[in-house]
Amino acid sequence: MSGKRKGGSGKRGAGRAKGKVEGRPAAKTSNPKPQTSLGYAASGVDIDAADDAKRRIKRLVESTYTPGVVDGFGGFGGMFRMPADAKQPVLVSSADGVGTKLKVAIEANRHDTVGHDLVNHCVNDILVQGATPLFFLDYVGFGKLVPEVLEHVVTGITVGCRENGCCLSGGETAELPGVYTPPDYDLAGFIVGYVEEDAVLGPDRVVEGDQLVALESSGLHTNGYSLARRIVSERMRLAAGDQFPGESATVAEVLLRVHTSYLKALRPVLPKIHAMAHITGGGLPGNLNRALPETLNAVVETSSWRIPNLFAQLEKAGEVPRSEMYRTFNMGVGMVVITSSAHLDAVKRSAKDAGISAWTLGRVVRGSGQVILS
Repeated sequence: MSGKRKGGSGKRGAGRAKGKVEGRPAAKTSNPKPQTSLGYAASGVDIDAADDAKRRIKRLVESTYTPGVVDGFGGFGGMFRMPADAKQPVLVSSADGVGTKLKVAIEANRHDTVGHDLVNHCVNDILVQGATPLFFLDYVGFGKLVPEVLEHVVTGITVGCRENGCCLSGGETAELPGVYTPPDYDLAGFIVGYVEEDAVLGPDRVVEGDQLVALESSGLHTNGYSLARRIVSERMRLAAGDQFPGESATVAEVLLRVHTSYLKALRPVLPKIHAMAHITGGGLPGNLNRALPETLNAVVETSSWRIPNLFAQLEKAGEVPRSEMYRTFNMGVGMVVITSSAHLDAVKRSAKDAGISAWTLGRVVRGSGQVILS
């Protein structure tokens, strides 16, 4: 379960006897210094801190439990029962991280959003194939474990799990001195969901004349932060607590906006959807193409939406070519749905009912599996 701990053993391989050279007597030493006893803490792993962290997160993990949970907190493995009404379920899994968005969280000393980002990102990835989540697992690695930071990170993970109706069934908290340099830490997530085999979405369902529906993003989501952070620090010369240009919010608040989950918006209309693309690293050109068969293109009308202020400011300050912006950032589009003309309005209405703006982004035409930005 979340709360397991790992550290380096500090063991070394076998070698020759100390102070001895083959064929000669060992050199004599005088007044050797007495060696002190070593413990795990001396090697940089604090067992007491790990136990404190485990106590802190137990109630958080248990708050995500759903009817499918079989066992409780603290086991060696998490067990989960498949839904009773599943007929021919296909398990869908995904793993991801939040990239250097972690650096923004560390610099701002705000750690309760990146876990939420992580869950929503993974939920969207399996939603693309029509899957709904069952359970989630996390990995958090520290150079020096800080129980309060772990508690905030796991708080965000559990908020995301409750939002998306999946349980946090397990995880790993590792303290790895020499691998991570404090205050840095790493975060990764693993999700498992399911979809009925005859309801799997994908390129094979897409046909000429299908429509593209864009669902708005909340910001950078979890991609492009290496470039964004460099622009903000080197070109804009702004710190985490400074106001972001054109926004009534600080740099940290803008950059830490939580990655949107599209499950609530799209679950009601999954039977009306042919395929989807979660717009992450690679932007529209590098993700929408993954939802297309080799015989069709997606024509994206770039005039169909106004690029949000965040991306406009980064483009201007960094003097980033527009083509590079589209390859690096989502540019305000977090998810693209491919559906028929008959179901276009239903998809947009479902998104609106969930509080997410949606619009007609373009269309599917004959081609060779390419994304055309027009």
